[in-house]
Parts: sequence; C-alpha cells; structure tokens
Amino acid sequence: MASASSVQKSFKYDVFLSFSGEDTRKNFVDHLYHALKQRGINTYKDDEEIKRGKRISDELIRSIEDSKILIIVFSKNYASSSWCLDELVKIMECQKTSEQTAYPVFYDVEPTEVRNQIGAVGEAFMKHVNEDVAKRWRDALKEAAGLAGRELKNTFGGHEAKFIQKIVEEISLELRFINPNVDGNLVGMETRVKDVVSSLETDVDDVRLIGIKGMGGAGKTTLARAVFDRISFQFEGSSFVENVREFSKGSLCGLRTLQKRILSDVLRTQDITINGVYEGIKMMKQRLYGRKVLVVLDDVDHIQQLEALAGELNWFKPGSRVIITTREEQVLIAHGVPKKLILNANMLSHEEAICLFSRHAFGTQIPAQGYEDLSEQVVSYAAGLPLTIRVLGCDLCGKGELEWVDALERLKTIPLKDTLEKLELSYNSLEEDHKKIFLDVACLLKGWKKEEAIEALESCGFHAISGLKVLELKSLITVSESGHLSMHDHIEEMGQNIVRRLHPNEPYKHSRLWNEEETKDILVEDKGTEATRCIQVRNVDPVIVMKGLRKMKELRFLDVISEMSLIIKLYHIHNNDDDLDYKDIGEDSLYLPNGLQYLRWSGYPFTRLPKTFHGNNLVGLKMLYTNIDQLWEVGEGKVLKKLRFIDLSFCNLRSLDIGLVPNLVRLSLVKCTKLVEFHMPVKNSILKYLNLSKSQLRTLNLEWAQNLDTLKVEDCALTELHMPIESLKLKHLTLHCSMLTTFNIARYENLETLDLECNNLVKLHFPFKKLKHLSVLHHKMKTLDLMLPPILEAFRLECESLLELQIPIDNPKLKTIYIYCPKLRTLNLTRTWNLERLDLERCEDLVELHMPVESPELKIFYIRCFKYLRTLNLTATRNLEMLHLLECENLVELHMPIESPKLKTIKISCSKLRTLDLTRARNLDWLHLEQCEDLVELKMPIESPKLKTINIHCSKLRTLYLGLSPYLECLDLHDCFTLVELNASVGYLSGRVRFKPLVVNHDFQMVGSLAKLHLIARCLDICQLHPDNNGPKFHFDCIYKDLLPSSTQNLKKLITSLGICACTNLVSLSGSISGLQHLRKLTLEGHIPEVPKEIEKLECLEELTLLSTDIERLPDSICMLKHLKVLRLKSCWFLKQLPEDLGRLECLEELRITDFTSLREIPDSICDMKRLKCFHLINCILVEKLPKEMGRLKCLKELNIQGTHIEDFPPSIFQLEDLLFLL
Repeated sequence: MASASSVQKSFKYDVFLSFSGEDTRKNFVDHLYHALKQRGINTYKDDEEIKRGKRISDELIRSIEDSKILIIVFSKNYASSSWCLDELVKIMECQKTSEQTAYPVFYDVEPTEVRNQIGAVGEAFMKHVNEDVAKRWRDALKEAAGLAGRELKNTFGGHEAKFIQKIVEEISLELRFINPNVDGNLVGMETRVKDVVSSLETDVDDVRLIGIKGMGGAGKTTLARAVFDRISFQFEGSSFVENVREFSKGSLCGLRTLQKRILSDVLRTQDITINGVYEGIKMMKQRLYGRKVLVVLDDVDHIQQLEALAGELNWFKPGSRVIITTREEQVLIAHGVPKKLILNANMLSHEEAICLFSRHAFGTQIPAQGYEDLSEQVVSYAAGLPLTIRVLGCDLCGKGELEWVDALERLKTIPLKDTLEKLELSYNSLEEDHKKIFLDVACLLKGWKKEEAIEALESCGFHAISGLKVLELKSLITVSESGHLSMHDHIEEMGQNIVRRLHPNEPYKHSRLWNEEETKDILVEDKGTEATRCIQVRNVDPVIVMKGLRKMKELRFLDVISEMSLIIKLYHIHNNDDDLDYKDIGEDSLYLPNGLQYLRWSGYPFTRLPKTFHGNNLVGLKMLYTNIDQLWEVGEGKVLKKLRFIDLSFCNLRSLDIGLVPNLVRLSLVKCTKLVEFHMPVKNSILKYLNLSKSQLRTLNLEWAQNLDTLKVEDCALTELHMPIESLKLKHLTLHCSMLTTFNIARYENLETLDLECNNLVKLHFPFKKLKHLSVLHHKMKTLDLMLPPILEAFRLECESLLELQIPIDNPKLKTIYIYCPKLRTLNLTRTWNLERLDLERCEDLVELHMPVESPELKIFYIRCFKYLRTLNLTATRNLEMLHLLECENLVELHMPIESPKLKTIKISCSKLRTLDLTRARNLDWLHLEQCEDLVELKMPIESPKLKTINIHCSKLRTLYLGLSPYLECLDLHDCFTLVELNASVGYLSGRVRFKPLVVNHDFQMVGSLAKLHLIARCLDICQLHPDNNGPKFHFDCIYKDLLPSSTQNLKKLITSLGICACTNLVSLSGSISGLQHLRKLTLEGHIPEVPKEIEKLECLEELTLLSTDIERLPDSICMLKHLKVLRLKSCWFLKQLPEDLGRLECLEELRITDFTSLREIPDSICDMKRLKCFHLINCILVEKLPKEMGRLKCLKELNIQGTHIEDFPPSIFQLEDLLFLL
C-alpha cells in the first residue's frame, strides 16, 4: 500500500479567490476571475458558488480546503473584514501542507504595509486590535506578506490587464507543473513532449509551423494534445482542432466550420459569422495577426485544409506556433514546413507498451501475476502501436486466462477491427496504381532492398520510384538505413487482409499468394487459378512448383526460394566445379507461365529454362545460386525485347549473347566462375549497369556500350578490355584486373567514382573534370599525378612503391583521405580546409606532413606507424571527434585542440610523449594510452560527465587526477608501476585512494582484470558435521583466477565456508558470486540448481557457461548482462525454454546451445543480436524451426543445426551472404 505522502490529493477547485468585496468585487477580482475561467481554470469565488440556505463560513472553509492554489487579493480594506482575516488564517494553515500554495496579490497596497500593518492596512486593522484573535490575524498577515507573489504597482507599470494576464500565466504554469498529463493512462509521453517543445522553441520570436507525422493509431493526436496542454498558457489565444480530415471531407462547408472554431477559441467569443472559406481566410488574416496564438490542426490530409486554416506565416503574430499532425508527409512539405521540423510519432518501447497495456487491462503498472506471458504475447502482437495496445487492454480487462488465450489465437487469423479501420483510411486515399503497389509490398516485397523492389515493380508496369515515395510520405512504408523496405506489422496485416477478405476461405482465388502453408497446399494439390497474379514460394520442391503453376495463366510475378539444403548444395557445387545429381523430370515437365513479367528464383536446379516458356513479357529476371549453364537450348535464339533487368549471379553460365536482349538496362553476372564468353554484337544504347566480377573472362569488348553508367569488373583475369572511343555517360568504374596491361582511362572525362586495382598498368593519369571519389591499389607504381579539378571529395591510395604524390594545391571539397604508402616521403595537405577524415596507415618513410593552419571540419584523425613524426599540432581542429596515434614511436610533442567539445575517443600507443593535456576534452568517452612509457603527466578535465573507459598501460605516471567522472565504468591501470596516488570522484570510487606499486584498489571495475570462476557442484546425501540437516548439501570444486590478488577476499571467504561444511546456504552462495563485480568469465557445472540471483550485477561478465546443471529456468535478469559476448549452454537437461528477451544481449557474439532434450523453441528476440557471429544449435532434437527474421543477424558467419529437426529455413536467411552452414 502506498504511503499517505505518496498519494496526491484530488482537489475540487484549481483556485480559491480571497478578497475584499468592498474594494475589488466588481473590478479587479471580477476581471481576474473571468480571465482564469477563460483559460479553463476552475475557480471558486464566493458570490458565484455559495448556494442559498448554506452557512457561508462552513462553505468557505470546505472550499479553501478543496482548492489547490489560494489567491489572496490584498487591498486597502481587506484587513477591516474579520471574514477575510479568518479566511487568511485558514489559508495559511493549508499553505503549510505540501499540496496547497498561497499566492498573494498586492492590489493597491504594498507588502510592507501588510507585513507590518501600517498605512492603509494599519488603519483598516485598528478596529480589531482589542479582539482576542488579533494576534492570530497579525501573524497571518505577516506570514502572507512574506510569500512570493505579485504587486500591481511594480508590474507592467500598473496596467491591470497585463497584470492579470501575468497572474493567469503563472497560475497555469503552476497547475501544469503539478499535473503535466491530464490523462493518467498516458505512458512514455514526457520524453516525446519534451522533443516537440524543444523544436517549438517558444522563446524565439518568430512564427513556426511544425509537423508530427506517423501511421494511424501511432499516438500523434495524443502527443499533440499533451504538448498543447503543456504550453497553451504561454499564448494569448489557443485552439485545438481535431479530426480535420473528417470535418472537411466532401465539401468546403467543413473548412468554414473549422475556421470559425479557431477564431472562436482564440478570440474567446462565439459571435463569429463566416459565409465562405475565402471570407474565412480574410477574417483569420485580420483577426489573428494581433495575437500570439497556438493552433493545433489534427489529422490533416490535404494541402487545401492548410491553405484555409494556416495559409501563410504572416497570418500570425510573431511568437505564434502551429502544430500539424498528419499521415501525409507530402502535405507538410508542400506547405513549406521545414524538414527538420517534421517529427515522427515513434512507436512505444517494449517497457512502455507493457506499462500502457497493464494500465488498461489490470489498472496497474505491471501485468497481474499469472498473466505475464500472455501480456508479453499481446504486446508483441501490438508491435508498439498505442491504439492496438489500448483496445486490447480494454477488451481483455476482467477476462479469464482461457478467454485471453482464445483472443490471441483469433488474432493470428482475424486482425483487430478497430486498428484496421483506422489504418485503412490511408489506403483508401491512394490512387489505384498506388494501391496495387502497396498491396505488393504488404504481401510480397516487405524486407526487399528498395532498388530490387523498384525493379520488380517496374517489371510489372508500375511507376515504382514515385509510387514508393507516395507510400513513404503517407507513413505506410519506411526505408531502413540499410535501404530495405519496411512497414509496421499492422499495416502489413491490413494490406494482407484487403487481399484475403474477398475470398477468405478460398486462397486459390486471391490475387496474391504469400502464406507458405497456403501456397504449398495450392501447388501440391494443383488448385491454381487465373485469379492469381503474384506468388511467393518458399521451401517447395522445384518439380512441384513447375507442375503447380500450369493453371496460373495470368501470373505476372513469381518469387521462389527453394529448400535451403538444395541452395547450399548448389553453392558448394558452384564453388567446387561439381555436377548436381538432380532428378530428371523431362523437358516437357518444366513449365513457366508466358505472362510472367518478373521472375526471381534462388536455387533453380535445372540447366535450362523451360522450352515452352517464351519469355516475351519478361522484364525482370533474377536467378541466384542456380544450375543454369545457358538460358535456352543452343539454336533457339529467342529475342527478348521487353527484358530490361538480368541478374544470374552464382550460376554455371558459360556464355551470354546480349544481342538477344536489345533493351537490356541492367546486367549482373557476379561470380559466374565458368563464364568465358560475353558477346555484344550490336550497339546497345540502353545498357547502363554491368557487373562481371569474379568471372573467367580474358577479353571483354564493350565498344557498343556507349551509354554505360556503371561498370564493375573485380577479381578477373582480364588481359584485354575494349571500351567505346567515348564514354561520356560512364560515371562509376570499378576495375580490379591484375593482368590488364593497357587501358586508356583518359577518355572517360565524366567519371565521378573510380576504383582501380591494376598492378600491371605502367602509368596512370587522371585528367577528369568531375571525379569525386578515387581509390587506387597499385603495388608497382612509383609516381602518381592527381592534379585534378578541385571537386575531389575522397581518395584512397594503397601503393607500396609510391614515392611521389602530386595532388591539387586547392582542395576545397576534399573530405576523406586514406593513404597506405610505406615509401611516400612528403604529403602536403595545407589547402584541404574542409577535410573531415584523415587516415595515414603505415606511411613509415613519411618525413613531411603539412596540415592546414585550420581544419574546422576534421572529425577523425588516424595515423599508424609514422616513425618520423615528432610533433603534431591539432590546436585548430575544434570539431575533432576521434584521435588515434598508433605506433608513432618518435612522437614527443602533441598540441591538443584549444577547444574540444566533440572529442569522444583518444587512442595513443608507443609514443614518447611526456605530457598530455586533455583539460578541454570534457566530453571524452573513451581514453586508451598504451605503451606510452615516457608519460609522466596527464591532465584531465575537472569534470568528465561522459567518460566511461580509461585504459592506461605501462606509463610513468605517479599521480592521476580524474576529476568528477560520475559514469566511469572501466579503469585499467595495467603495469603502471610508478603510480602511487589517485584522486577521483567516480561511479565506483570517491575521494582519494593511495596504493603501493603493483597493487590496484579492488573496488575498481578493472578492464585489465581477467577474473575467472569455475564452480563445480556435486550433490551429497549427508553432511559429516551436521548429519541431521535436511537442507541442500553439495561438494564444491572451485577454480578462481585473477591478476589482482587483492580482489579475491570475498571469494576466499566463500571457498573457506564451502570447504568446512557441505550444508550450503544457496542464497548466500548466490550473493557471493553476484558480488564479484570484476568477474569476466563464469562457468557453473554439475548439480547447481539455479543461476545466481542478481546475476545482472556482474556488469563486466563477458563469458557465461552452464554445463550439465540442474537449472530449470534462466532468470530474465540474465538478459541485462550488457557486456556478455559468449553464452554456452550444454547438457542442461531440465532447461525447457530460454528467456523471451534473450535478444537484449546486444553484445553477444557467440551462442552455443548443445544437447538440450527439452528445448522446443528459440525465442524470436535473438534476431535483435546485432553482433552475433556464431550460433550453434546442436542435438536439440525437439527444435523444428528457426526464428523468421534470422536475416537481421547481419554479422552471423556460422550456423550449426546438427541433430535438430529443422527442415525448412526462414526466407530472410538468404540475406546473409557470408553465412557458413554446418548441417
């Protein structure tokens, strides 16, 4: 139960007015009262509120007690009224509580007069001097006069109107500070409100429009309302206009109504008449200009609405703000809202979603006991969408567990109606072709790279670039940072439901097929129909696919990914030059519909396309990891006039004649290792992109490809390359051909990007006018002339023999430089003023490095193995963010930037620096000084509010002053033998610590520490010392290693107690292990019944191994080990499931699960492990599937599923190009 002090009292009134009616009832107080009421502040004033027949004194006392803010209007005759003085005494009693506030207003008297009862106040009080209560009244007057309040005479020169406005603003602010969110069910709103308020910058005297965009149900209106409630008191007028879309639908009458609403709200009058929208625009211009206003226009979907309601900035007085919520970003852009002022309504985090759902379902902050797992399932389904969370919370409130389970099962096939209706508003507003594009994305293309999706859609006849942009601007899709199409789960669900609902129980009649089970059933049972236009097939035998497509005559889009085992087999065959022993079904059994416009098939096992497939309508062809050695039989000579996009990478193709594809735009034949012939017999004026990397071509003739834009030829044995005499369209050239001896690149004057690795080219010249990015790897070249026009933005040189480098004198646009040239002796960068990144790797002979006098844009400075560098001046690099000076063995002097507000990372190794001044680097996050054996002085900032890690190895420091470092997590002073004094005030250490050489205080969290604990438990039947004890009894073998002997005291106590007696206190044992904060590796083996409680305290733990334990459940707290890199679970027979939030282990690189006989499922959350490289799932015999989104594990290199029942792989796994399977 909450304590009384933690429960806020609910007040009937916001404000109570105490005043002398004789002085102020009909003037000042009357105006103040109405100003408060107009602002929506519930105010008590005696002549308005007291009912007939009630005793006034009792009513007033209750009203004072029921009011949050108590305004006392002191006037000349206030002290003459015993009634007013009794009110004042009661007010001052209430003021002493923490929940009520007294606010004195000195109308026509001064505070001194009230405090000392002199002047007019003294005269008024004279009539009470002999009364018994006079002392109480005097004390109340004196106390009230000492409170913070307002005096009319000293405010705005005595102007009453401005004085009242100021009082109202201050009271409004006080009330909002007390209760920032009117709706107690709002969750996660505070941060979002602050972000919007920050963008509004209400203290700036301009007119500003900002937009809040997002999908339906994302909380845009809720956010706008919370902001409005927070700041509206700062404006002279305000209006919140909801549902603009609905009100203005179909006619201009709705817009006229909204114009009247805004004017009525701002002007605080209902006497507004508007005869038409144009008249309304004129009236708004005239009436709003003189007022500083706040207007919220909610759910706008058309530019016409904004033109009528907030047409131009000059409608409003400086200081005004207009907030627009919409699903349509294009509306904001078209109306001139700056991009930086268009904010996203972000989905709720997992924690926020759980809290919001619990409030609606249980009336608490967390799920009720027994409903935790079910609540997790609901929140997972909602995917952060507030609308869905609220609806489901209300629907499930008060229902039993069986009803919950049934509701969740229903959601798997029947989407939530309230959510769909809200989301479909955006879909219904689309034009017909954009609706089709949306349905294709929702059913088929979600997760595709944007460029590939554009090819597929263009192949099917859509204007894909503009169409996808429309969907993005309407918040129906997003494009990730990696360039993949994405959409919220409920928008995807909505699109799929639109396709399904015409024939809910007859999927073979759907226009698009994507569900794996439904698709497989239709193909196997030969239920296909002409209704199907698009189909996505996963893990179906290619023979069954071919046969099942025969009735789908109108099919335009086919996307097939064969079984993973077949793809892996094709991959190995392709790499090892073997043949595929695949069943022969006969040429006549191969079939593809002739209406196909786009064909994508990974793992096609046949050597040819079907004879009956003419391909006349084919526009896009993408077939990866296939057994194809030629598209059709020799002599067929099919001319495919519509084919524009071809990607046959990783196939056995031996030759290709693109003369048969006259309109080809894009061709990719990556790693076609058997490709020896490439023919372009006729002029091709359309081909723009060509990638022939890792082929066996010896000669390449591209003389007819005059409009080529991009050419990539990497890792080829080319000896001859024939290009057009002029290639004015060529912009991007990648050429890695070690055998090429002659190549005149002087012809390509419009090149923008050049990546060259050709060691046998004798001489290179770069006479390009437009080159922006240059990369040259050449081991023999000795001189290089880069005297280019001053537009180069980045260059990379790896030239082991290079002695001389000529670069332009002026380089105003050069931003990035990487040089690996061990023999280069001079480098002049004095005119690279806008350089942002400089990497000099192993320039061992470099004697002269000339930097600009100022480098205001330089962010990253990296030098390695620069043995002649003695001094380095970085004083003018004020925006430096990262500094790495590695193996600069003669560096003796380093001048740091005068100001370093952005410097976060410093790493210096093997230098001869004696002093290092970092006093200006107050935002430093990471400092690493290694083998700086001459370092005797290190000056740190007085405050380092962001510093987390310090590594100092092998220095001669005697003292180290860390200043105030509240977030320091890791301090490693390895081999700092001379260090005797440390002054610090950090997260794990306060004050001054003195220690002898070689001994580091054990309270530190040591990065250099390699503490390991291996605990092996064996059950015992009896304790020799306590034979009658029925508690758990164990024999422990304990292996502990640590470089820091002083840090083992707690562990020694543990070992001693365990060695004496077998009666184990598991709570004490668990606490002792959790107390080893510097522990890096922990192994628990044998009959250990549970993971240590509070294991999350092992903040440095990097490796955790559980071996043959009796553990039945892993605690959720294990997911809070933020530095854990390796998790090994072996032979834990009783463990049936893994924590649902295992994916929170974001640093995990290796996950090994071996010999689990009870484990059935792998949690979907492991797909959040951004750094996971190795995943072994061995001899887990009950596991039948992997999480669907395995493709998100971009770092995954090794997957072992030996001994499982996994037969099919999730399609997304194909996105992992470097993945090695061990089956």
